[in-house]
Amino acid sequence: MDEKLSKKLRILADAAKYDASCSSSGAPKRKSDPDGLGSTVGTGICHAYTPDGRCVSLLKILLTNYCLFNCAYCVNRRSSNVKRAKFSVDEVVTLTVEFYKRNYIEGLFLSSGIIRSPDYTMEQMILVAKKLRRDHGFRGYIHLKTIPEASPWLIEEAGLWADRLSINLELPTEQSLEQLAPEKDGASIETAMAQMFERIEEAREERRHFSPAGQTTQMIVGADETTDTDVLRKSATLYGHYAMKRVYYSAFSPIPDSSAILPLKSPPLMRENRLYQADWLLRYYGFDVDEIASSSEKGMLDLDIDPKLAWALKNRHRFPVDVNRADREMLLRVPGLGARAVDKIVVARKHTTLRLEDVARLTSGLKRAKPFLITADHHPKARLDKLDLRERLIEKPEQLSLFV
Repeated sequence: MDEKLSKKLRILADAAKYDASCSSSGAPKRKSDPDGLGSTVGTGICHAYTPDGRCVSLLKILLTNYCLFNCAYCVNRRSSNVKRAKFSVDEVVTLTVEFYKRNYIEGLFLSSGIIRSPDYTMEQMILVAKKLRRDHGFRGYIHLKTIPEASPWLIEEAGLWADRLSINLELPTEQSLEQLAPEKDGASIETAMAQMFERIEEAREERRHFSPAGQTTQMIVGADETTDTDVLRKSATLYGHYAMKRVYYSAFSPIPDSSAILPLKSPPLMRENRLYQADWLLRYYGFDVDEIASSSEKGMLDLDIDPKLAWALKNRHRFPVDVNRADREMLLRVPGLGARAVDKIVVARKHTTLRLEDVARLTSGLKRAKPFLITADHHPKARLDKLDLRERLIEKPEQLSLFV
């Protein structure tokens, strides 16, 4: 690789690191044709994980970090003093193909700052995907970050070549966008999401290719005073209205020469973690936003304990739960029991009466689950009423010893 291209790669790979939504989950399995290149199977630099646990590597870059917009939270905003670079379409294609041949990557995650116009930028990104597919027979994973201000027909064309499309909502409320990103429009972003949702559903019914891995989005956390409850309420809306595959949460990172309206430091990293945990409760555990919010303080999730444990402690009257009799929906609300463990419990109890040691074999979270469970040989009795239960269940970081 020549020095000029290498320098561009360093700048534009670093500029892409703030985008969290680069998972390749949901892509269809494809193998290359005899004269083609790439596949979406196998194992390999950005690492992402598929639902079955495979680690895949993606070339994660921006087409350019020049941008017409001046979003206050963005390091690549128009007024920023960062080093700038721009790839040509052919340079991105060459990098992707050469990195794949060397087994560095299995796919491409491509985003961009907006240059000339949203339509021009979107056209350039589409051309990258089109050249990879048509000219090089590339059948690996392609994720394109679409631009909501671009023409609808361009976003539709992007879906013909990409495995997944995404549009970053960035901030959960219109008020936040007006304050920190006045050139963005929340209504336009959601209109583009609705359009993609309709096309994805149509393609599935007609069994044709259009962003088969669905769409994702990302929200920045901690750039303003928006509460966790507001963030989760927006996420629930996005999942319900547009069938989002995933909403990603990215903790705000202070940037050089930033606006005075931005915080001087990042939010606790644990806040991002708790939001992901709450997100899973919404998607897989039957919780709604109001239930999660009921165990928060002024709309903020408890940073010391996970949101399911926080809910259980607020609703002690609904416990303990008998693992041999309770329905699946209630078992899913027991701290320490994941969805897979619950499914195994439901199957196992058809054949035997479960004891505590049986549950221990099905979950690694027995310590948290034990006060909330009844088994054939275990009843917590008054344990749920103890005032120190929360403190005893907080997982304290272990101190590494110098001596064994």
